Amino acid sequence: MQPLIQFIDQYLIMFYRLTGNAEVDFVIGTLVLACISLLIGEFTVLIAFRFTRNHIGEKTAEAEKYQNLSMDALKAGNKEAYLATNKLAKDAFGHTFFQQVALSSAFLWPVFFALAWMQDRFLEVEIPLPLLPFSLGFIGVFIIIYVATYILFRQVKRRISVFRLHQRNSVTLQQEPVK
Repeated sequence: MQPLIQFIDQYLIMFYRLTGNAEVDFVIGTLVLACISLLIGEFTVLIAFRFTRNHIGEKTAEAEKYQNLSMDALKAGNKEAYLATNKLAKDAFGHTFFQQVALSSAFLWPVFFALAWMQDRFLEVEIPLPLLPFSLGFIGVFIIIYVATYILFRQVKRRISVFRLHQRNSVTLQQEPVK
């Protein structure tokens, strides 16, 4: 991983040298790095969703089908059929749940690369917090900026066509009828 970080370093460090003021440059550079990490993560989720959409849809439909069958068995008073179909529904739901968790984790992998690069550059840097007796290291500063960037991006995301289409596909997937 070291050669990759060295290659990227020459481009990322430019954002940490824009104004000549170390504190301001650190915030600007970290903001740019957080934005890059966020966008790469978002596009990773889009790509992963494209490849897994049909499978997730099938498993969601399967879970719903077995859930409906288990409710029908319960209404009919057939406890054995209820338990069997309920178990199948839980298994199918578990599959979809963990696939969606995996998709969510695809969102975060760029953060670890960003922090690895920052560790090489800013391991000893401490940012004093105004009016407080302690300071934050590069990880604390990055997380605060990343979370703020994420919150702002969520507001803007709906206006970007690629993400709007992905949102529409996600909602459609959740509303597809049971087969």
